[in-house]
Amino acid sequence: MSKNDEQLKIKLSIADRVYPLTVGYSQEEALRSASKKIDIMIHQFEENYAVRDKQDVLAMCALQFASQKEQKTIDTTEGYTKAVDRLIKLDEALDRILSK
Repeated sequence: MSKNDEQLKIKLSIADRVYPLTVGYSQEEALRSASKKIDIMIHQFEENYAVRDKQDVLAMCALQFASQKEQKTIDTTEGYTKAVDRLIKLDEALDRILSK
């Protein structure tokens, strides 16, 4: 079994609760980083919006992370579409030049 296939038992704290997890070695760093980002975002929501119910704060965190992912998908798709359009125009220009 390679190191990347090993399973680790870790504990992550999110919103003042501890979650024991068994994860792949390669997942540990990302999960710990995500846990920290969630706790930072919870703290920001609680400070800026006077929200005290953890479920509401966690819902807002989930919405924030999901919308960031969706925005990246939209931005990537738009960038890809623009690149394809430019390539089509370049191809058409090359066809005109080469057909002379």
